[in-house]
Order: sequence, then C-alpha cells, then structure tokens
Amino acid sequence: MERIPRLWLLLWGSQRCSRKIRFVTMNLLSFESICIFLLSQVMQCSASLDVLFLLDGSYSIGKGGFERSKHFAGKLCDALDIHPDRVRVGMIQFSSTPHLEFSLDSYLTKQEVKDRIKRTVFRGGSTETGQALKYILHKGFPGGRNSSVPEVLIIISDGKSQGSTAMPAMQVKERHITVFAVGIKFPRWEELHVLASEPPERHLLFAGDAEDAANGLYSTLGDPVCTATAPGCKVESHPCERRTLETVKELAGNYVCWKGSKQPNAVQASLCPFIRWKRVLIKHPSRCFRTVCSDPCDSQPCQNGGTCVPEGLDRYHCLCLLGYGGDAHCAAKLSLECSVDLLFLLDSSAGVTLEGFLRFKAFLKRFLQAMVGQDSPLSVGVAQYDDSVVIAIEVGQHKDVFSLMKSIDALNFSGGRTLTGRALQYIAQHGFRSTPVFADVQDDLPRVVVLLTDSKSQDSVAEAAKYVKDQNLLLIGIGSSFMRAELTMVTGNPQQTIAYSDPQDLFNRMPELQRKICSVGSPEGCQAQSLDLAFAVDASSGVGLENFLHLRHFVRSSCLHFVINRDVTQIALVIYGSRAHTVFALDTHTSSSAVLQAIDQAPFLGDSASAGSALLHVYSDVMTVQKGARPGVNKVLVLLTNGAGMQDAAAPAQQLRHNGILVFVVIIGDTERDTLLRVAGSPTYLVHISSYEDLQYYQGLIIERICEEARTPVNLCKPSPCMNQGVCILGPGSYRCQCHGWEGPHCETRVVRGDSPRSPALPPRSHVQWSPRGLQPFSRALQHSKRQMDQRH
Repeated sequence: MERIPRLWLLLWGSQRCSRKIRFVTMNLLSFESICIFLLSQVMQCSASLDVLFLLDGSYSIGKGGFERSKHFAGKLCDALDIHPDRVRVGMIQFSSTPHLEFSLDSYLTKQEVKDRIKRTVFRGGSTETGQALKYILHKGFPGGRNSSVPEVLIIISDGKSQGSTAMPAMQVKERHITVFAVGIKFPRWEELHVLASEPPERHLLFAGDAEDAANGLYSTLGDPVCTATAPGCKVESHPCERRTLETVKELAGNYVCWKGSKQPNAVQASLCPFIRWKRVLIKHPSRCFRTVCSDPCDSQPCQNGGTCVPEGLDRYHCLCLLGYGGDAHCAAKLSLECSVDLLFLLDSSAGVTLEGFLRFKAFLKRFLQAMVGQDSPLSVGVAQYDDSVVIAIEVGQHKDVFSLMKSIDALNFSGGRTLTGRALQYIAQHGFRSTPVFADVQDDLPRVVVLLTDSKSQDSVAEAAKYVKDQNLLLIGIGSSFMRAELTMVTGNPQQTIAYSDPQDLFNRMPELQRKICSVGSPEGCQAQSLDLAFAVDASSGVGLENFLHLRHFVRSSCLHFVINRDVTQIALVIYGSRAHTVFALDTHTSSSAVLQAIDQAPFLGDSASAGSALLHVYSDVMTVQKGARPGVNKVLVLLTNGAGMQDAAAPAQQLRHNGILVFVVIIGDTERDTLLRVAGSPTYLVHISSYEDLQYYQGLIIERICEEARTPVNLCKPSPCMNQGVCILGPGSYRCQCHGWEGPHCETRVVRGDSPRSPALPPRSHVQWSPRGLQPFSRALQHSKRQMDQRH
C-alpha cells in the first residue's frame, strides 16, 4: 500500500483501546477522492469499582445542556465494564436539591444503565453543588459496596454554583473518593478545579469532546484502579484548551452628561464614560491525557491500493479495490485463466472528451493489474484512434506489468473525429502482426479486440465489423448505455457488448469483461452437456415468407453451435400455422449435416397462427420417449413467433413446464408483454426483438440461456420415460416404471396370452440407472420396441 500523508485524530469507539481516525487519500478512477476511515476500539475498566454520576439539572444548564450531559454519561459508560461483580453505576441529579435517579445496585448491565440514563427527566432549579456533595457525604454511594472497592464520583456541571463548594469538595476527597469534574457548555473552570481530584489536569474533562474525554477517564483510571495499560498502548499528555464565556466590562466611549454646579440654579456640561458588558470567549491553556495504542496498519500490509482497517491491537482487515482480494492483503483476485492475444482499442476522439479518455486509461490499468500476474507472460497490446490509428503498444511487446503500465501512462489524448469503422479495419489488418519468439513457432492463440468507445462513429461500422469477424477475431465492445445499439451492431452479438450506466459501473464490469475475453477459447454450444432441443417456428401468413426464411436461417445457424448425435444433443423442428407439423423428430437425424439439410426443406405454410396447438403438439408428439426424448436429459423448446395466435398458448406452456420442459419464447415485433410472460413463465426466458434483421444479434444470448438450462439438475421422471400410461417412480439416481397391462423397462411390451403383467421386466428391486453414456443403447432399445409394436399392429 502506497505511503501517503496522513492526518491523525483521536477517536473513541467500541471495544478495548483508543484508536485514531486516518484520513486516507486514494486514487480512484481518474480522479482523487478522500475517504475517512474511523478506526476505533473502546477501552474498558474491568476492576471492581463503584461509579456515581452527579448531573447538574439546574436552569443554568438548561434542557439542551442536560441532554448533552446525559449523552456524555452514556459515552463514559462505554469505558466501564458494568457488571455486579465489577463496575457498578448510579446517578444523582441535583439543582436546588439532590435527587437520587437510580442506585448503584439497580441495573446490572451496561445497556440497562444507558437506557435508564436516557430516560432521566430534566428537573430545573438553582445550582446547589455544595448541597449535593453534602448529600453524598451523608448518604454515601447508594447501593454501593461501603468503601470496600474504589469509589469514583463524576460531576457533570457548568461550575456555576450558588453556594460554596470548597469545603464539601475537600471532605469528599478526604474520604478517598476520586472526583472527576466534567465541564458542560461554557463552564466556570475555576470552580471545577476546586471540585476535581489531584492532579486537576488529569481529572478535568470536557463533555463537548465526548470520545476524547472518555479516553481521558480511562487513561486516569487505568493504573492502578483499572487494569494496567494494554501492551502496545501508552498514556500520552498533549496540550489542550479549556474554554469558557465570561462577562467583562468594556469602555464603549464618552457621551455628554450634565452635572450639578456650586452655583444655585445652574448645571454644568461634561463628558461621561459609556461602559457596556459583553460575553467573551476565554481560552485557558492546559494539558490533557489520552491512551494511544500502536496501529497494526502502520506497517501498511494492504497491497494494490487496499485500505487497512484495524480490529484490535494486533489484528486488521483490508478493504480491497475491485479486482483484488485474492488473499487477506489484496492480492489480485481475478485472472484471465485463458491464453489469448489481447488488443485494446481506445477511442481518443473529441466525442469521448479528455475525461472519458482518462477514464478508459484508468480502467485499462486497473483491469490489467488485476488480471495479469507479476510472473505471467504478457500478450497484450494497446491502440488508440480518432482520424487515424496508432498502435502504441504492440501485442506481446512488454514482458512485465510495470513496463506495460508506464507505456499506458504515456498515452495522450488526440481529439480528432470518431472513425471507428476505419480503426477496426486497420486493427484487423495490422493489429496482430507481431513476430513469434521462435521462427518455427506459430502464434495460434485466439485473438481478441476490446473496443472502448463513448462516441457515435462518424463512418460506417457494418463492413468493418464483418471484416473483423472474417479475420477470426473476437470483438468485444464497451461503452456507456447510449452506445448499446451501435456496439451491438459492431460486435454482432449483444453478449459481446458491455454497456455501463456510470463511471463507477464501468469498473464494476471487470469480471464480466474477463469472462467474455476467455469465452473465445471455450467451445461453442453446450458441448458435453446432453440436451433434447426442439424449435417451434411460426410459418403463418402473419409472419410472411421472407421473414419465415429469416427464422429458418436462425434455426440453421443455431444448430451449428451444438454437437448433434444420440449421446449429446438431439434436435427436433416443428412448424405451425393453424396446425402444427413435425419436420423431423428428436431421433430422426444423428449428424449436423443431416439436420441442416432437413431444416432447408422446411416449408412455409401461410395460414393463420395458433401457438397453443404448436405447444400441445410438442408436448404430446415431440418431447416423448416414443419420439426419441431421453430420460435424464434436460429438454428445451424454443418458440419463434411474431406474437400472433398466443392467446391459447399459456396453458399448454405451463403443461410443458410441469413436465420438465423449458419454454423459451423469442418474439419479433410488438406484442402485449403480459401475454408473453404467461407463456414464457419468467422474464428470463423471454427475448423481445424489434426486427427479423436483428435476430442474428441475439443468437449468442439465446444459446447461452439454453446451455444454462442444460447444466441444471434433471428430474428423471420429467417427462415420464414410461410408455403406455406407465407410472414413473424415482429412486436414488434411478427410476422404474410401474406398468399396467404392459411390461418391459418402459412398459413397451403388451402382456399377451393371459400372462400376468410384470413391471418392469427386470430382476426384483432393479432400477434403470441413468448416465449420459448409456443414452445411445437406450435410444436403440426404444427404436427396437417401436418396431415390434408396429409389427404386432
């Protein structure tokens, strides 16, 4: 953690020792902000001790001053370990006469005492401090332990008594009662000096500085009354001031006055002095005492800009910046966890402004410091653009983080036009032309371009974005919210776009950027996750032929993201108008080429739309064991429609979900959202797209949601693998079918010639065990069973 100038103030807090306030200056984002961290711990006197508060409740204090006195008394209680066997506390309020508020044996816990102090009511009257001291001399400490333990009297007053206090104060101290005099408002310190025990500078406190005064109380009681000062702590004296208001005479000037004369019937004019009285703030220099403990944060244990917060005398924890916190000392928490060639393209045009450019630089530094370890090989480059493009840091140029940070610091704002399209074209051609370390080693790492911009492009980006993709580069766009549409156009996929709402939100997106960068090295689709996937495509006249071809192309390109075979992903296609038709079932095709060829043959129907009939068709004739659906495999239906004919779709969609089939609704155009939500069941499974042309941009998002479902736990009995009204019964990691009039593991064989039904046709107590590798034999067995049934019929 960088050492910086610090201002230290004392603070009283909450547990066992005095702490300090550290004003820490942190460099956050591209500007400096000052954070104040209060580091505190209360010291407690845990000895056997009787403490009696004597609160001034006179009119000279007033209700406001009395409330401050109560607050201060409560603060002092924090320095006392209140318990029947340790510290006991009582209270007397005095004005014209003393009044016992509660005795020392009335309340047994700190919270009870503090609550009772808060409930104390101001009484009012003259300030008879001497009478109150005589009351204590006569009555002692009510509820106390009869001088068998040390006695402490804490007087909280403004020191403006109507009677003499010297004699009764001396008599109280002669009884070995330790007296603390606490000034409230602007007290008369001379009288408080008389009241306080010796030495007065250690027994005089000021209620206006409650935390410091509580520290002073503990510092004075610490040795020998309370336990000795904790290791690492010491009592220090420091200069302080005692303030009061005094009324003084002041010569304001002279005025003409008339005086008598020796001559009869005559007067004499003269100048007379004009005196006025004023209240003056008087400061009395003094010395105060406090206990100061060594700070475990003085060694600056927090790295990477983390802030140290002490927890006691020898413990602390670090508040880490985003991206750090890998250990207790704010080591880098995030890492790329993937090997890529990474190039950052920073917008340096006038539209971004200098502030925005500096923000991007700060984000880039923070991201690389968090993601790239000190010993990790670097394959990072940085370019900036406006009218022209400058590759300031070649990919792989720097071998350590320190030199990379220095080069980023050297980037300067240029402020020209925003030609994002031209910049992308240039980077695709020249951004990754670094020479490999060895001539015979080819750099075949995935290549990623991260575009940071906050200004609309002044040239076309569509062709440039296509060119970037043709060069097999992953393009990720980062910008503020109003740039979302253009960034989606540039990247071609909203999943490759990060739109932040404010500057701090940009820094909060670091983990999201890390995931997106590393997604380039991961295989597409759900890969090893088994999945039964069906598409239901609206082929009605409301969609039209041209838009139907868009939908069909979307299904075709989506299938390219999946490994299609009996063991991994099975795909079915349904088209619908007023009625639904299965183009091919889940078990029809076992390869990608066959599926793609079959999709191209799907016809346009052209009549009215009924999404409800399509969902019922999927429920009864597609997602069934007879049609190739596999037990123990997640099942997803993607409904592609313009929203027409959805009125009857909610009930069958709910039926599909009840049977364990996720319904994912993709709507193109304007449709009532409430109806769509009833069909999708949740906003998570509803994607609303404005036009058919934009459908391609949402493919990544839709496939990601599908694959999330493929990774969720599976109910082996949903949908039921049992045929012919058999009942599926779950077991631990297995299921069995209870058959009626049928037999076999899935009730696929009819009982003939009066044989008694056997269900299932397995040894007693046997179960069908599920595993992904067992799916292919299961599918073949079902096909064989269906052929047998067809031959019998």
